[in-house]
Amino acid sequence: MATVLTKSGSPPSADGTNSPTESKGPNINVSSETLSSSIPSLGIAVAERRFWFQRAKSYDPTAIATQVSVFDDPDTAEKYQPRPDWENIHRFDPLERWTWGEEHRLIRKIDWRIMVWACIMFMALELDRANIGQALTDNFLGDLHMTTNDYNLGNSIFKLAFLCAELPSQLVSKWMGPDRWIPSQMVLWSIVATAQFWLQGRTSFLACRALLGILQGGFIPDVILYLSYFYKHHELSLRLGFFWTAMSIADIASALLAYGLLHMRGVQGHAGWSRFRGKNGWFTEKEEKIIVNRVIREDPSKSDMHNREPITPRLLWQSLKDFDLWPIYILGLVFQMPMAPIGQYLTLTLRGLHFDTFQANLLTIPYTVIHMITMLGITYLGEIFNELTLIAASGQVWALPFLIYLNSVDTAGVNRWVIYAVTTLLLGYPNAHPIQVGWNSRNSNTVRSRTVSAACYNMFVQAGGIVSSNIYRKDDAPLYRRANKQLLAICCMNIALYVLVKAYYLFRNKQKARKWEAMTTEERLAYLATTTDKGNKRLDFRFQH
Repeated sequence: MATVLTKSGSPPSADGTNSPTESKGPNINVSSETLSSSIPSLGIAVAERRFWFQRAKSYDPTAIATQVSVFDDPDTAEKYQPRPDWENIHRFDPLERWTWGEEHRLIRKIDWRIMVWACIMFMALELDRANIGQALTDNFLGDLHMTTNDYNLGNSIFKLAFLCAELPSQLVSKWMGPDRWIPSQMVLWSIVATAQFWLQGRTSFLACRALLGILQGGFIPDVILYLSYFYKHHELSLRLGFFWTAMSIADIASALLAYGLLHMRGVQGHAGWSRFRGKNGWFTEKEEKIIVNRVIREDPSKSDMHNREPITPRLLWQSLKDFDLWPIYILGLVFQMPMAPIGQYLTLTLRGLHFDTFQANLLTIPYTVIHMITMLGITYLGEIFNELTLIAASGQVWALPFLIYLNSVDTAGVNRWVIYAVTTLLLGYPNAHPIQVGWNSRNSNTVRSRTVSAACYNMFVQAGGIVSSNIYRKDDAPLYRRANKQLLAICCMNIALYVLVKAYYLFRNKQKARKWEAMTTEERLAYLATTTDKGNKRLDFRFQH
């Protein structure tokens, strides 16, 4: 989540001094004198060890984990009280206490019972939408009497349909509830994916891509919003890293499946590519209380809407015009462009380097493995160093030397294994997608804004995918010299863009801090009680960067 300041200017540290470290929640300094003697003891105010490998030998699993929050101060508790119709109000209790051992066991349980299934669902989506890359190696274009430009058009139609469905799907999910809408999406898109077996030509290909995009669009922000109800902000970022790792695992599985399915070419008169188709609850009452209270203590804004409360047109407009989130949207538009066209055409490139159909599919696996490792690596680094922008920019820095190489040599005369190695390392770049999705969620600061911004961010990512699908053109084939120069220019632009986004959020935080620190304690309490500022426009909110 985003950081806010205490009455004294910054969050109190364990030794009682003010520390510049991140605070947990809309932060008003709560002193021990403020708390009634009848209130159960809180945990010692310590910098939370976010990962198991950071826990010191002195780690005590029986120690109280409940940290001080705005709900422990009578002056501020009522200002952040959850609304009475919130779906979890029956489990909300500011007096609830739990130990570090209970919290860490519960997080592992949530991982297995919620997160793992979210990853499996994402793998199902990726298998259905991405196996077209493997199909290309089996004379897919020739069988359907299509050209490279037809293939680009199909990718663009899919991404455009996916993009257009993002926000409507998210609004339907907010109205129905993700627990009802997500399974419905999966059933519908599976029917369309199965229909790909009977593709006959360009028209049926384009129709299937459009339907898949419409039905799969919105799934990702739906799941992200759903997961945000179970995890703290830094925990969500790390889980999103594994969420997109599941996509990479699906890509590996797709390549392995392709090796077998494409050997079936000619069986029963069909091409190989045509076979790509693809009571009491889990938690105790105590666990439900911990889930609700640990999350709401960190971010009270997660209780400002009911889970099945629709977004009205007025609320939608308020979210869309939130200019403070647009820097992250713009990053979503461009950050994958330098690498995406090379990835989309990798199997065709490998065929052009005289690797056979089966080798071309298997050779896509190494870069996917590298990509998984680097993506998880920078997601962890971003949270360990509490630095989102510059860590996210590392993917562009990684890609830069490889793009320079592709623009500096005559790739037609270079050994094919050298080209393969360069391409593999380029596509193994550390993808900032999990960081940026979590970053967008933190800086939203209301359920309403988080619902819309998750869809908007992904819409910009899909728009970037549409642009990327049309950078490699037939008239520039097979070496794509013009396109590679464009990719290099975009990469350099992106590095500068990350720096500008960092500067923007620093500027906005200084603006807010100047006004907040000029207030007296009484003025701050009066502001909290009377302000009409919402979400990230509140003066007690700080943007993360």
